[in-house]
Amino acid sequence: MSAFIQQLPALIGVVIGALGSYLAIVRGDRARFRREQTARWEERRLAVYADYARSLKKSVTLTYRVASYLGNDPHPHPLSPQEAEPLLAEATLARDPSGETLILLGSPEVVERARTWVVGVMEMEQFLRDGTHDPQAWQTLLERQRAGREGYYAAVRNDLTLPPGHSARWPLVPVRPT
Repeated sequence: MSAFIQQLPALIGVVIGALGSYLAIVRGDRARFRREQTARWEERRLAVYADYARSLKKSVTLTYRVASYLGNDPHPHPLSPQEAEPLLAEATLARDPSGETLILLGSPEVVERARTWVVGVMEMEQFLRDGTHDPQAWQTLLERQRAGREGYYAAVRNDLTLPPGHSARWPLVPVRPT
C-alpha cells in the first residue's frame, strides 16, 4: 500500500490535469461557438438590412420617375402615373416581407430609422398619387427621404459596428456641352 500512497500525488496530478484540460477545451469551444453564432447573425442582419434598403429604393426610383413626368423632378426617364401604378404596387408588396424580416431581426434603433425612411417614401408616393405639381414641395419631400435613408444607414452601421460610411448625397453637376 505504501507504493500506492507514493504514487497518489502523481495520480491526483494526472486527474487534475485531465480535468483542467477538459474544462479549457469546453470553455474554448463555447467561446468559439458564440463568436461564430454572432458572426452568422451579423451576416444575416446585414443581408436583411440590405434587402430592405434595396426594396425601398425601388419605390424611391419609381417616385423620381413619376415626379419627372409631373414636372417636379429632373429624372431623365419620366414615367406616367398610369404606367407606374402597377410597378409601385409591386414594389410596395415586395417591401412588406423584407420589412417584416427587418422587424424580426433588426435592432430597435434600425427598425425605428427604417420606419422614418419608409414614412418619407410613403409621403412621396401620396404626393404623386395626388398628381401635385410643386417642385419646391417635392424637393422638401426628397430631403426628408434622403435624411431618412441617411439615418437608416447610420443606424445599420452602428448596429453592425461598421465604420462610418458615405452620406450618399451626391450633388449632380450639370454637364456642359463641349
